[in-house]
Amino acid sequence: MSVLLNFIIGFLAAFVGVIPPGLLNMSAAKISMKEGRKKGVLFSIGVCVTVCIQTYVALLFARLLDRHPEYVDRLQEVALGIFICITLYFFLIAKDTRRPVPEGFQRSKTNRFFNGMFLGALNLLPLPYWVYISITFAGFGWFTFQQPALWATVLASGIGTFAMLILYVQFFRKKEDQSRLGVNMNYIIGAITAIISVITAFKIFG
Repeated sequence: MSVLLNFIIGFLAAFVGVIPPGLLNMSAAKISMKEGRKKGVLFSIGVCVTVCIQTYVALLFARLLDRHPEYVDRLQEVALGIFICITLYFFLIAKDTRRPVPEGFQRSKTNRFFNGMFLGALNLLPLPYWVYISITFAGFGWFTFQQPALWATVLASGIGTFAMLILYVQFFRKKEDQSRLGVNMNYIIGAITAIISVITAFKIFG
């Protein structure tokens, strides 16, 4: 059961984490539009390999923190403030994601798989993200750092990331597909971070 819970949490956390338009998902979309879906998928696979490595490193660090509850409590207080700020940002400040994908994307001769790994390595957000997610759910007894459950999370993080990147590749493959995305995704991620903030507050003050 612990393996299944870790996998579900890993998949959902990774899937949600890639929802907001950013360097990785928009690059996958642009590559798909300009060079074809195959290149977009290859790029996405490269990103997922890096994400799996980052997830593993983050979980090892989180396991160390989990053995020292005094640090975990302070970390959760800081995380609560961060997620509240992120929620306010996505609801009030962030630009509407329904705007068109910018023109001027330059075709690169770089192997798209390694290009995806490289850009994934530049994105360091998964490290603190997975530390927070794993420690928070471990506090509720829903997550374990034991093997093989930990590896299930690592695998799920790659699959979840890949699933969301493929959605970007699919929906933005042609310019006319942009009209299908009629929802401002900033509101979606803002709602998600608001829920996480409530869960964190319940854990701290409950």
